[in-house]
Amino acid sequence: MPHLIGIDVGTSSTKTVLINAAGEVIFTLAPEYDFETPRPGWAECDPQNWWRAVLTAIRAMLEQSGVGADDIAGIGLTGQMHGMVLLDAQGEVLRPCIMWNDQRTGVQCAALTEKVGADKVLELTGNPVLPGFTAPKILWVRDNEPDVFAKTAKVLLPKDYIRYRLSGVYATEVSDASGTGLLNVRRRDWSDEMLAACGIPRSWMADVAESIEVTATVSEEAAALTGLRTGTPIVGGGGDQAAQAVGCGIVREGIVSATFGTSGVVFAHSEKYRAEPQGRLHAFCAAVPGQWHLMGVMLSAAGSYQWYRNQLAAHEQEEAKRQDVDVYRILDTQAASVAPGCEGLLFLPYLSGERTPYADPDARGVFFGLSLRHGRSHLVRAVLEGVTYGMKDSLELMRALGIVPAQVVASGGGAKSPLWRTLMADVFNVPIVTNNASEGAAYGAAILAGVGTGVYADVVSACERTLKVTSETTPENPGVYADFYPHYRGLYADLKERFRAVARTVEKHLG
Repeated sequence: MPHLIGIDVGTSSTKTVLINAAGEVIFTLAPEYDFETPRPGWAECDPQNWWRAVLTAIRAMLEQSGVGADDIAGIGLTGQMHGMVLLDAQGEVLRPCIMWNDQRTGVQCAALTEKVGADKVLELTGNPVLPGFTAPKILWVRDNEPDVFAKTAKVLLPKDYIRYRLSGVYATEVSDASGTGLLNVRRRDWSDEMLAACGIPRSWMADVAESIEVTATVSEEAAALTGLRTGTPIVGGGGDQAAQAVGCGIVREGIVSATFGTSGVVFAHSEKYRAEPQGRLHAFCAAVPGQWHLMGVMLSAAGSYQWYRNQLAAHEQEEAKRQDVDVYRILDTQAASVAPGCEGLLFLPYLSGERTPYADPDARGVFFGLSLRHGRSHLVRAVLEGVTYGMKDSLELMRALGIVPAQVVASGGGAKSPLWRTLMADVFNVPIVTNNASEGAAYGAAILAGVGTGVYADVVSACERTLKVTSETTPENPGVYADFYPHYRGLYADLKERFRAVARTVEKHLG
């Protein structure tokens, strides 16, 4: 039976997954590493950390899994999006990668947007120029490290650096390239206008393929280092969210995913190109050839629940230790004792500012509607409801663009909670399902490798073959949340200017 490898170049670890053709996970390993924060708001990582992690994982896989190098049909790559790896003419790394969560490029974002025009940027790329994107990072190097800029010959995304190390080939694919600010997402190729506006030669950019295309093969040098077979095919792969979507089965229009991690992501597959007119959703190429996806991101999803646990649930944490149970189980029980709608208590989950739908770094968390009637159980349920309302904001933008969700696939830590799945079903007014996939983007990358090498006929049939629904939750009280949601939405508009004014006052007194 053929086997497939998926490699996910993450922020703090690189996960390697080995699956068989039935989709069963045979081996997984995720060696960890650190990234650096040289200044507040900066985030950098030495790409050698990723390569060392890949070498460690593949060697261990071949030694421990019982699967030989000749049994590997193909390799799929995925990883953190938006990172900038600069190489010189000899293929050597010029500086540490500036990562997705780096925020240093505000000046460059504003200058590029003004130069091209905000509407034109949206027309060309489907997205505004954001600090996390790759293009403004290249401009930051031009403005602040001219010696490095002068030596630059290639710009690679993190996963594509691993492709280069495995094969010697410079290549990328459409889903990850969509997050650079340099791809014409509608045409699925580099935008000559955006490249010209940045002063970036097209020769610096890797060739762009579809996610399932074989882009390279393992070189003799890499085979000697890893134990893989020389000539093993390497497919395009995908950015982490696009590969995660494949790993969750979000490959047909009408199926949406909601990932409740520290941040929250709502992801919808689209059979045609759609861009949100104000750029409030990301519009990227999908890993399914010739199709696209829409994505909304909120910054404090399960992170809001974690904040509540850490700051307001000391008693519950002690009780959890005494009972030897997860503290979230106790908090969920408290929240379940309160009626839907929390008797008018609302929570705005903007603890780290917000991205979708407001893109407002000054927004902050709020409990609204507190009364003597409300207790700790109301507070915890309000947090869960507020986060779910925040995810609904993205879903409603997608509905406005013509996406009609038949079901939402829930994943991440929040999806493990039966209570939270019930809240999702009610607030979204859509059935919520979970499936058997637990290895995320790396699993999706392995499936893409299987499609590209002929193990599977196409992405949709590959997902049908490997993924199974494990739970379904249907709406029970959608009417209650339909009544309260407009009040939640109205609070941001009421407080927007106050958020900004308070932020300026904080700056004045705290510096």
